[in-house]
Amino acid sequence: MPRFFVDSIEGEPIEISGGDARHIALSLRMSVGEELLLCDGKGSEALCAIASVCPESVILDVKERRASVTEAKTQVTLYQALPKSDKLEYIVQKAVELGVYRIVPVLTSRCISRPDEKAAAKKLERLRKIAAEAAKQSGRGIVPEVGAVLSFKSAVKEMSTAALPIFFFEHAEYPLRGCMEKYNGGDIAIMVGAEGGFSDEEALFAEENGLLSTSLGPRILRCETAPVAALAAIMYAAGEMEIV
Repeated sequence: MPRFFVDSIEGEPIEISGGDARHIALSLRMSVGEELLLCDGKGSEALCAIASVCPESVILDVKERRASVTEAKTQVTLYQALPKSDKLEYIVQKAVELGVYRIVPVLTSRCISRPDEKAAAKKLERLRKIAAEAAKQSGRGIVPEVGAVLSFKSAVKEMSTAALPIFFFEHAEYPLRGCMEKYNGGDIAIMVGAEGGFSDEEALFAEENGLLSTSLGPRILRCETAPVAALAAIMYAAGEMEIV
């Protein structure tokens, strides 16, 4: 069923205009009586039926308002070191599909990508658009936030407040399974490196601030593969891959 994000699902009838109206009328060619879902981006959705449709405006009658059933109860924030090229776009897309709650780009000592302020702002706008499209495609009830770039130390300090802060380090010997066996609920924060991973000094700083250093196994994963593998494993271990 088509899904669209709007500012509010309150009131009736609800009108959609702009690009979404054109998409409904011209691309999807939907007609009066057909149903679609509206999401407020905060975890609530409305099942609606089309009352009238044209490229400029779509009027909807609300049939049911409800909490989104697709959102994970486990809130996972991904702190991702900046990779080269457009790899972060892929990571954002797949992380949103897997149910991530928030994504924070991080600048570490081994990051090759170091955009200036103007380039970073333009990149952030694109990443947020990708997150919104991925949320729509995957049936999410929210659009996960993509935050501004943080320094490594600021990211570690922020992560340290999570119920389960996990630091993926290639030289760590503690398995992810062991971390998840300690999990008793609450938010999870994970940090994944870019090309070249993390320095020993960064790993030490992370551990000194309460992050749990862990490994994704004996094989070397690409920086765009590691966060996807980590999120999938965490969501599975937390029971978020089950159909209720």
